Formats: sequence, C-alpha cells, structure tokens
Amino acid sequence: MPPEWAPHEATWMSFPTPNATFGEEDSPSLADARKAWARVANVIVGYEPVKMLVNQADHTTARSLLDPGVELVDIALDDAWLRDSGPTFVLDQDGRTRATAWRFNGWGAQSWASWGRDRHLGTLVGRAAGVEVDRSPLTQEGGGLHVDGAGTVLLTETVQLDPDRNPGWTRAEVESELHQRLGTATAIWLPRGLTADYDEFGTRGHVDVVATFTQPGTVLVHTQPDPGHPDHAPMKDVAEILRTSTDAQGRRLDVVELPSPTVAEFEGRPVDHSYVNHYLGNGFVVGCAFDDPGDEKAAAVLSQVYPGRDVILVDARDIFRFGGGVHCITQQQPKA
Repeated sequence: MPPEWAPHEATWMSFPTPNATFGEEDSPSLADARKAWARVANVIVGYEPVKMLVNQADHTTARSLLDPGVELVDIALDDAWLRDSGPTFVLDQDGRTRATAWRFNGWGAQSWASWGRDRHLGTLVGRAAGVEVDRSPLTQEGGGLHVDGAGTVLLTETVQLDPDRNPGWTRAEVESELHQRLGTATAIWLPRGLTADYDEFGTRGHVDVVATFTQPGTVLVHTQPDPGHPDHAPMKDVAEILRTSTDAQGRRLDVVELPSPTVAEFEGRPVDHSYVNHYLGNGFVVGCAFDDPGDEKAAAVLSQVYPGRDVILVDARDIFRFGGGVHCITQQQPKA
C-alpha cells in the first residue's frame, strides 16, 4: 500500500444518504451533511479527479452541490464513510493498482448501522476503478490503519481485536493478514483511540484520529493539553509508545505532537475533534477546521510536516457531528 502522500490517480467519496446517522430525506441534518461532504470534494477536485458514489435517487441533489468536475458514480449505498466501507488500493509487484476488499460489518455490527449494500463496496469500487480485486477475510476499515509506505503499519487494539469485528483472531493472525495485503512487515499497536470514539456512533478507536505518518520515520500524534480531559492521559501514553517504537527500517520514530482543538465538548459530551484526521493528495492537504483558536496552529504544523503542499482548512464540525472527519470520507487511489 503506497503512503497517502504518493501520487494519486483519484479520490473516491460517497454522497450522504438518508439513514439513522444523517437523518431522513429533506431533514436539515441530511442537508448539512451533504453540504459538508461537498465542501471537501469541491476542494479536492481542484487538484485531482474526484469520483463520488451516489444513490440513483440522489443524483440531482448531488449535482446541485458538487463542482461540475466531480464525477458521479451510480452505486447503491447505505452510508457515506468510504474510507471505511470501500477498498484499500495497493500496487502489485509490477506496479499495477489492485483493490483489497475487506469484510465490512458496520464498525462491529453496531445497532444503528446498515451495511447490506456497503459490505459490497470494496468489490464494486474496485471494479468501477477498473482494477483487480482481492478479498480479505479480515473485518477492517480504512480508518483503522495507516502505513508509511516503507513497511510499517499503525493499528489500535480496540479495532483490530474487537470481538464484534474479528472474533477469535489473535494479534499474530491480524498482523499476518495485514502484512500480506499491505506489503508491510512491522505493526505498531496503540492501545486505544479517543474517548468520544467509543460513544454510540463511534468506531471504537480508529487510528486515523489519533496518529498518522507524515513520512517514513515521522509520525504526527493527537495530544490533549487539558489535564481534566479524558483523553489527556491516554494520548500521553500513545505518544510515549510511538517515541519508543521501532519501524520496519529499524528507526526510532520522530514524534510531532498536534494539540487538539480547544473546544472539548458539545452539548455536554466529549468530542473527538482532531486535526490528525486530514487528507493528503496531489500537492494539497485538506485539514479540519472547527472555528477554533487551534485551527491556525494546526495549519502551521501541517505546513511544516508537508512542505510544498497547499494546506486548505475546511469546516469539519458537521462531519465530526456525524461521527468522523475529512480523512474518514475520502479514499485515495494511487497511480499505477
């Protein structure tokens, strides 16, 4: 699996559908979600092709919100988190693009989730991209892993070893399957994700709101400066684990801390707002903005760790309100 900063053929996304997460058709909440997804797509299409999966009944609405350059792909959907339900694109030994279709079961068969259609997206998106598809027996979401393109993968225990995802799988079995599919050799395991990610609509600990590689040997990690916040101590532990970890090349990792936004609650509940959940593409970084004093500092850090790329912040409050961020709604297809 190439790293996210490698050249892209395209970005894939899904257009929000009426469901338990976004609300019913014609609801204000669904309209908010569609506008938020469209803002991200309309930025990315200025840099690389964007292919948006859309239910047939939603074509008119999608076309009215999206830049004319965004291609609509008619595939039946349950939800709109394509990072998780779609395939992971990889390159074979001859440099040809292939798609790995993981098992998808609604983030551990959660009661609110529907995945009768989305469980087929790994295969269907691969076919729509015109590449060969390989099916994995591992229940996995794209937000549950990050690679450095040089043999190392980041994981969290609460996702990979979730008994509602992979009952009976051992850590060694998960590693073996991931190494085979991703071409990695070393897994760095983090114990958990952010506190709010274990709420009703959470993923139970996706790594892509916690830490990500910015280049081989360097990892960006979410930190919580507020000692009273439930993520303060766990994220200190995560940073320490990363500092003492060795990657596939035998290097100790260089850890860059990225502090959380200052707003830590919404309606009295902790939020998992995270600047780590950004998306890289051809010459750009789309970062999350929260109308927060931390936005400017985060943009400066992203400019520092991704030199030479345009850093564009997009209001991500409505995306996080529904359970994820900019990275969660995008999926890169690397160039062959």
